[in-house]
Amino acid sequence: MRKHVPLLLLALLAACGDGGQKGPPGAAPGAAMPPPEVDVVTVAAAGATITQDLPGRLQAVRSAQVRARVEGVVEKRLFTEGTDVVAGTPLFRIDARTYQAQAAAAAADLAAAKAVFARYTPLLDIKAVSQQEFDAADARVKQAEAASAKARLDLENAVPPAPISGRIGRAMVTEGALVGKGEATHLVTIEQLDPIRVEFSQSYSDLLRLQQAVRNGKQKKADAAKVELVLEDGSLYPEKGRLQFTDLAVDPNSGAVLLRAEFPNPRRELLPGTFVRVRFPQAQLDHAIRVPQRAVQGGAQGQFVMVVDAAGKVAPRPVKTSTMSGGDFIVDEGLKGGELVIVNGLQKARPGAVVKPLPWTPGAPLMAAPTVANPAAPAAKPSEEKK
Repeated sequence: MRKHVPLLLLALLAACGDGGQKGPPGAAPGAAMPPPEVDVVTVAAAGATITQDLPGRLQAVRSAQVRARVEGVVEKRLFTEGTDVVAGTPLFRIDARTYQAQAAAAAADLAAAKAVFARYTPLLDIKAVSQQEFDAADARVKQAEAASAKARLDLENAVPPAPISGRIGRAMVTEGALVGKGEATHLVTIEQLDPIRVEFSQSYSDLLRLQQAVRNGKQKKADAAKVELVLEDGSLYPEKGRLQFTDLAVDPNSGAVLLRAEFPNPRRELLPGTFVRVRFPQAQLDHAIRVPQRAVQGGAQGQFVMVVDAAGKVAPRPVKTSTMSGGDFIVDEGLKGGELVIVNGLQKARPGAVVKPLPWTPGAPLMAAPTVANPAAPAAKPSEEKK
């Protein structure tokens, strides 16, 4: 029995040695893991437009409150809430029996006045009636015409129409409600949503600083007529807008200038009251180095980016940024052009680590970027990471 013990120990050692080998399935014994992949952009100097994201709120281009112009009980609502209506579409039906009677009485009164005036006309020529009687008959006709017109108008207002085309909201009254009693009751609101308006403001001090830079020749004036819209989730609205209005006065409370732009809204995706950001072009640069905003990180020593050298190793590079160009930072110091800057996969890009750089595609899904306190700190050992 003792002769078989050494053979059993050798078999166990061999099994333990096979289980301790690392590497992917099918790899040769002792093969190393491939370097992690990261997405990079190649930095190059090019023309850029300086932009600023300014907060604003969406508003309807036109908004109309439909109100009751006559007194009565609402018999029926004639529209579907939340749909598009055309100007002139009947919206409510108010009990109109009283106004029908008044219109009929006014029409009869007008007919009688016209009959008297018709009889007096030939009699005036033969002096059978005086000029005063004839003028009184003429005035009576005009009074009857005015009363008849008002009665017809009241009858028409018993079915209030849509004053503008647009999206109609919820009804403020229900069937059976008494409206128009002493006030013009608010019935419903219609808002025109295509195009849609956004009002935003810009700091007057920023405006003066940009104007000074343009006068000094450091920057060129950009075409501010076309603006972009950044939605609440950070995505860019596909339709471009146009600047419509710039206030000539500065708000004394905020020190800002009011601006207004309009955006196409054919699918009614944009709704009034939504908070948005307007990407406003301010100046043009001929030679600027841009990097995606995601690539720039902040640490104790300031801003930095992760670059990949010719050997595939990762190294932090301190940078200084100034303004924005769309979703990119404009880098004033730290990059000269030609560097490979990591945009995606920063959690795998430890300083000194070897990575495999791949071209980054804008709009591709991005992984969460890590929070780096000290980019120069060495990578943690596996044992430390487990702790």
